[in-house]
Amino acid sequence: MRSHLLNDTTAEQYRRSVTEGVERVAAKLATTDRPFTGVTVDALSPRIDEIDLDKPLHDTAAVLDELEDVYLRDAIYFHHPRYLAHLNCPVVIPAVLGEAVLSAVNSSLDTWDQSAGGTLIERKLIDWTTARIGLGPAADGVFTSGGTQSNLQALLLAREEAKTDNFADLRVFASEVSHFSVKKSAKLLGLGPDAVVSIPVDQDKRMQTVALARELERCAEDGLVPMAVVATGGTTDFGSIDPLPEIAGLCEQYGVWMHVDAAYGCGLLASLKYRDRIDGIERADSVTVDYHKSFFQPVSSSAVLVRDAATLRHATYHAEYLNPRRMVQERIPNQVDKSLQTTRRFDALKLWMTLRVMGADGIGELFDEVCDLAAEGWKLLAADPRFDVVVRPSLSTLVFRYIPATVTDPAEIDRANLYARKALFASGDAVVAGTKVAGRHYLKFTLLNPETTTADIAAVLDLIAGHAEQYLGESLDRAS
Repeated sequence: MRSHLLNDTTAEQYRRSVTEGVERVAAKLATTDRPFTGVTVDALSPRIDEIDLDKPLHDTAAVLDELEDVYLRDAIYFHHPRYLAHLNCPVVIPAVLGEAVLSAVNSSLDTWDQSAGGTLIERKLIDWTTARIGLGPAADGVFTSGGTQSNLQALLLAREEAKTDNFADLRVFASEVSHFSVKKSAKLLGLGPDAVVSIPVDQDKRMQTVALARELERCAEDGLVPMAVVATGGTTDFGSIDPLPEIAGLCEQYGVWMHVDAAYGCGLLASLKYRDRIDGIERADSVTVDYHKSFFQPVSSSAVLVRDAATLRHATYHAEYLNPRRMVQERIPNQVDKSLQTTRRFDALKLWMTLRVMGADGIGELFDEVCDLAAEGWKLLAADPRFDVVVRPSLSTLVFRYIPATVTDPAEIDRANLYARKALFASGDAVVAGTKVAGRHYLKFTLLNPETTTADIAAVLDLIAGHAEQYLGESLDRAS
């Protein structure tokens, strides 16, 4: 079995195997004509269940044939222009090349003696990002597995900086449409069940700063400790951006840690047209960015950034076998000193390759394109009497629902929209997401593919309307 180990004696076998796999994927990408086949769980499960993992095929080609049957054929392809559902972007080729390199070399970014240049590349990219944000000369950060981990680490730092042992008194303020990871993080950090205070949003789904000020004042009056305000730079459901300058002013007034969850909106840091939409982010104490959302990177590629590098000490633990304290005096850079993870992939290499091939302006142009597309999509929806659209997009998300001309029962309209989404997914013609607004079911386009056109949007809207009308027609038939 040593013949399968990647080393100097198997380099040619590695080249052949990877090339064969790449050719299979390239052929699939070139011939995929819809984002999904519509396969069901019941249809796919038996094909996987019948595979005996204790009986290997001993042949790469045979395994790739099998993989075609159980995965590649029915995978959901984010590169297709009618994949419009979640915050999944098509990926750029330089980043995929970086993925191939980092997987083969397999550096671990926890310590210098496991990564060497990888450590310095990651640090350079952290400095590049903090400079783009404007966090100042003392800023630092580390790559993470995603926005949830970044938010968790940021709130850990905020909890420690709050300097109280009575966690029951700590309060975190976030808008009612902030990411669920805020509440999850509070629970993981041992905060009380009432720790996260939900702040109402305005008609554009942005945090109401008047309400935030009122809650901060109430917190002080009740003798509680305001731990952090989480402002969102691009909500998952609406792409809305909280009023960051006003929130920063309140955080300074009340001495509260300001965290900006810009997992989605971080693409604006490279934007050539819309950078001002995220103004105020430079006043944050910590920031979450997900390059795998709006920098067109493969999962995972994310980071948490902080204004003051010293605050990262709250995540620092020393182990004699790994990063003994003496290494600090010896100025040996160990990224594990900043991270919640120990073993960690060299995900920074993907962004490095992208910047070195395309440049930041290249990324920004792509993100600007999807923001422009969302603006055009909003015009289509606003002019179409079949649909109710919620907010004008700040980024690239559209939330809407089909409104039939003859049916007025909100519950029946909910069922029609749910049916339309499921039927569309089952057809494989397009993939869209869903959410709730004021308790009612809505549909969602998350536009992250510059190859998507307004014609694609119009066509998918017609498909949605057709499925909804079919459901309502059948519902009327059943009722009669």
